Amino acid sequence: MKCIAYNGGYKYQLKEVYGVEIEIRPSSPIETEYIGLDTEGKLTIAKGYAWDGPSGPTIDTLTFMRGSLVHDALYQLMREGHLDHDVHRESADRILQRICKEDGMCSLRAWWVYQGVHLFANPAADPASKRPVTRAPKGCQP
Repeated sequence: MKCIAYNGGYKYQLKEVYGVEIEIRPSSPIETEYIGLDTEGKLTIAKGYAWDGPSGPTIDTLTFMRGSLVHDALYQLMREGHLDHDVHRESADRILQRICKEDGMCSLRAWWVYQGVHLFANPAADPASKRPVTRAPKGCQP
């Protein structure tokens, strides 16, 4: 039987490499299959990276997309243990808020976005929360 293994929960896929300067500066460079973060705070997200976009009771607007991409990448680095969740989560949430405002989101909505992730998104950054691998069709084993 030919099987596939996949992670669910993604809506968007990056079609070009994206890079941005952020306030998080790890003591040594981080390189994963899709995400790089150097010691100067240059975050690079590779073409093909998949993310779920804005989460929670919100609307996926253009003012939210870039922030959600960066935030999801940073949360993935925390979930995978590349960044310390306890040290960097607050910064990641503030970076989301800053980018949303830079992209034209009104300050009040950006504040609500920050409050939402700050209060409810901790499990998404927690190293204990891994996205499960699903196999199809039924009966496929690793």
